[in-house]
Amino acid sequence: MGLVFSRLFSSLFGNKEARILVLGLDNAGKTTILYRLQMGEVVSTIPTIGFNVETVQYNNIKFQVWDLGGQTSIRPYWRCYFPNTQAIIYVVDSSDTDRLVVAKEEFHAILEEEELKGAVVLIYANKQDLPGALDDAAVTEALELHKIKSRQWAIFKTSAIKGEGLFEGLDWLSNTLKSGGG
Repeated sequence: MGLVFSRLFSSLFGNKEARILVLGLDNAGKTTILYRLQMGEVVSTIPTIGFNVETVQYNNIKFQVWDLGGQTSIRPYWRCYFPNTQAIIYVVDSSDTDRLVVAKEEFHAILEEEELKGAVVLIYANKQDLPGALDDAAVTEALELHKIKSRQWAIFKTSAIKGEGLFEGLDWLSNTLKSGGG
């Protein structure tokens, strides 16, 4: 009976799989976010050299999440992971105001990539728990999000350490993907 119900539920609501890239500068909190979403807890991390890949099941969508290292030397290799990507989660360290210009340049370079033209974009203005962190409006301005006209995007204030804002962002992402975006 469980299998029948599961199939019925699946046919009514659809089990969808989505390939998501988690991108951002080094030390933005990408890996902490990934494991917070996957395991529900904060794990101790070290800088990602290469990538982490995990599956996160949320709202009937199975997210295959690729967390790519953000160091300057690794960023040119991000494009190797672009094919078949439905969504990008771009993580910004809201407290690192000195590197917001670099974060903006990398972000807009990603948006120009042909293989990502259809990808939905979720921006996490992370580290809201730190003193001096910019709010979502200030991060929106710094990243020049108003220039994005050809795709769906949203920004959420988050704290990966506290777990705040992450699932609100995933709600938006899963609803957007279910409705045909990405």
